[in-house]
Parts: sequence; structure tokens; C-alpha cells
Amino acid sequence: MAADSAEQFCVAEERSGHCAVVDGNFLYVWGGYVSIEENEVYLPNDELWIYEMDSGLWTMHLMEGELPTSMSGSCGASINGKLYIFGGFDDKGYSNRLYYVNLRTKNGTYRWKKITNFKGQPPTPRDKLSCWVYKDRLIYFGGYGCRKHNELSDCFDVHDAFWEGQIFWGWHNDVHVFDTTTQTWSQPAIRGGDPPQPRAAHTCAVLGNKGYIFGGRVLQTRMNDLHCLNLDTWTWSGRISISGEKPKDRSWHTLTPIGDDRLFLFGGLSSDNVPLSDGWIHSITTNGWKQLTHLPKSRPRLWHTACLGKEGEVMVFGGSKDDLHFMDTGHCSDLLIFQTQPYSLLRLCLDCIGKNAALLKNQIQCLPSKLLQQVLKKITFWAAVNHRQEKKAETERQSQLNTT
Repeated sequence: MAADSAEQFCVAEERSGHCAVVDGNFLYVWGGYVSIEENEVYLPNDELWIYEMDSGLWTMHLMEGELPTSMSGSCGASINGKLYIFGGFDDKGYSNRLYYVNLRTKNGTYRWKKITNFKGQPPTPRDKLSCWVYKDRLIYFGGYGCRKHNELSDCFDVHDAFWEGQIFWGWHNDVHVFDTTTQTWSQPAIRGGDPPQPRAAHTCAVLGNKGYIFGGRVLQTRMNDLHCLNLDTWTWSGRISISGEKPKDRSWHTLTPIGDDRLFLFGGLSSDNVPLSDGWIHSITTNGWKQLTHLPKSRPRLWHTACLGKEGEVMVFGGSKDDLHFMDTGHCSDLLIFQTQPYSLLRLCLDCIGKNAALLKNQIQCLPSKLLQQVLKKITFWAAVNHRQEKKAETERQSQLNTT
């Protein structure tokens, strides 16, 4: 493979605790950290990695403006083509700053802006929180962070304290709303229902006007409870009673809405500190979980991201395949694609042509121009896939030779 081709088929750097969103035909990845010689190294704050779904190619873009600090555990979400980043943790502690960047830039320049002219009171500093996006609002729940003595409340479970400065660390179950149209922070009055226990490293997803939350950790306990918050009436469901089998306790997993009434759960870290590779689908209609049996057991992930693609596929990027508490070396850079519904006939035809481009090269040039452009992107897509598979196989061969 020529050097320029190898560069064309580069991938975003391995990482965990990063942010990822989908807008249009692109997956955007920012932040997180890697482990280098047992040190946590935060990835550059001025790098935005972009994956084009049609071609399967990654590109890296340098960012400008009011850059967030390099962090892990920030909460990323997109509204109307803007990526918002809230919270996170770096060498100096926890953040409660909010930034955004316009992803639909016309000149190819990605410029961060720190939101400082907001009204209302933002959440206290924290990381490993989650977010629901609803009606141009960012609705944040939970997370691990710090509070001063005069900020202690029922929505906070204390983990540790530094008495000299009266600083307390712990888990939250409060709800905060940022309205992106009015630049206003608020805390809605919860009008009923039992809220979930405080937690962090949980996951959130929106279906209709309901914000769902699953699992997470508080103290030494990991959970497998499912709750939902009505985002119009601000009423909690209480712990949702599940019929039949359900996923085991976990943290650092993902929950992705697929279709109008289903949620896709993947990975995480179990109560006995085992990285998980299982996938489950929850049906709101039947109120039950169903485990997917065809997933590979050798690709566990935790503290990864999961985003919904344009044809119902769930794109899992990054994360770790190890228990981060004990062996923080297994950060990943591969993109796992989970097909949750049948692809369109056009997609299947394009994939077939892309995989067999060498056999069909004479016929491909006869295609109409618009279809030809789609086919050429699919050819690039499968060339990139094959290159990465060959590179991975070569790395594994070299690793086996080194061990023997």
C-alpha cells in the first residue's frame, strides 16, 4: 500500500471518555484520553476527527477559537448542527463550563465558542454525566463531581470530603436544563415520581417526550435499573418494572434510540469488573429486554460512544477493552457498526458493487453520474475496510511472532 493511501485510510486516535455526535452524513469525535506508560494523557483540545459514513474515511481538522481544556468525561450533544460540550475532568479538576462549535461550517473552519453570557445558574462541576436533547434544550442528569458545603442537598451522595476547604465529592441525580435559543440555565421543578438514585457513568436516551436512563455507578454499586422522565411534565416514572430477562448491572455503557420505540444497549463494565460485549434491545411497547445473540464476544467496550447512523445502524467508537480501574491500557480506535434493521435495497446494491469493483470495473463507468458518485464512495469505503483489516491482521501476526 502506498504511503499516501495509508494516510488516506487513517483512523481517529484510540481514546476513552470522549464525545461523539452524528450530524448529517458525518460522525464527529472530540476529546477523551489515552494511557501512555501508566499516565492518563488527555487528547489535544484542538483536534476534531470526522468520519464520513458514505466513504468510510476519517479526516482530522484543527480547531480554533475559545478552546475547551483537554478533558475526559465531558458530555457531548448536537442540536441544529452545533456540538455542545459540558463538564468533564482534567488535571485541575472538574468543569461546569459549556462550549459549542458549528459543525456545518461553510469555510471548513471549526471554531469553539465558550458560552459566558448565559442567564441562570449552571450545574456544579462534574464529569461522567448524561444528556437528553429535546426541543432545542440540553437536559443534563447526574454525574460525579464536587460541591462546596453550602451546595450540599438531597440530590447529592457524598463520597469523600476535604474538610479544610469544605469541598465534597460525590454523585448527583439532579436535572438541569440549558435552553440553546435563550441561552438560559434552569432547574425544572420535578412534579412527581421517584427520581433515580444519584449516579455517574450511566447513560441517557430520548424516545418521543421521554428521557430514559439506565444503569451507572454510585459508591461501589453498579446498577441495571431503567427509569424515564417525562420531559414535558417533569414527572419521573420510578424504577420501571421489566418483564422477563434483563441486562446485568453495569457502568460506562451506551443506550441508543433506534426507531420510535426501541433502545439499543451495548457494553460497559459489570459489577465484578468484567468489560462487557453484550448487546440488548429494549422495547417500550412490550416493556422487555431481548439480548442479541450474534454479537462477537471478543470485542468488549466501556466508556465508548454510540451514535445512530442514517440507516438505523449504531456506530460504536473508541472506549476501552480493559477494566480501566486495574489495567488502563486497552483503549480502542476501531469503529464497530451494529445493524439494527435491514438495509435499503439501494444500500445493499451499492455495497455489492463496492466489494466487487475489480470484477465490475468496465460496467461501473457506464453508470449515470449521480449513481456513479455513490458507487465510487462505496468502492473507497470497502477499500478502507480491507486496508484496516489487513493492517490489524499484520499487527496480530507480528504480536504472535514477538511472543514466540
